[in-house]
Amino acid sequence: MTGSPAEGTTHVRVRYGETDQMGVVYHPNYLVWCEIGRTELMRDLGYAYSDVERTGLRLAVAEASLRYVRAAVYDDAIRVVTRIDAVQSRTVTFSYEIFRERGDGSELLATATTKLIALDEHGATRRLPQQLLERFRDASTPA
Repeated sequence: MTGSPAEGTTHVRVRYGETDQMGVVYHPNYLVWCEIGRTELMRDLGYAYSDVERTGLRLAVAEASLRYVRAAVYDDAIRVVTRIDAVQSRTVTFSYEIFRERGDGSELLATATTKLIALDEHGATRRLPQQLLERFRDASTPA
């Protein structure tokens, strides 16, 4: 994967418990799907988040932005596309596109970004480990 931007694709299906009385997905669940996409992309890059945490590193969401286009509903097949947009010594920014999948194509439901900051086990900011920093930079989308 060195030298080329990474893109992770994750599939989920809307569960009944993620919806309101009208069968529409409750808005915070889109951020849950972003988390699923982010952790799977990290796994694809060779860094399972659970392994990263065992080293004492925490990646905390410092900023989140979400733009809704259409509502997802119960039993929709969802595709989350995740990319790394920016990497700095202490932060990494991910972007997401969330689609509804249908037999005749896909439909954009939402876009999002999250900026994560590196923390130690006591909550103090720290630098990303060099190897992880390089992997994130190799996988990031060119500016």
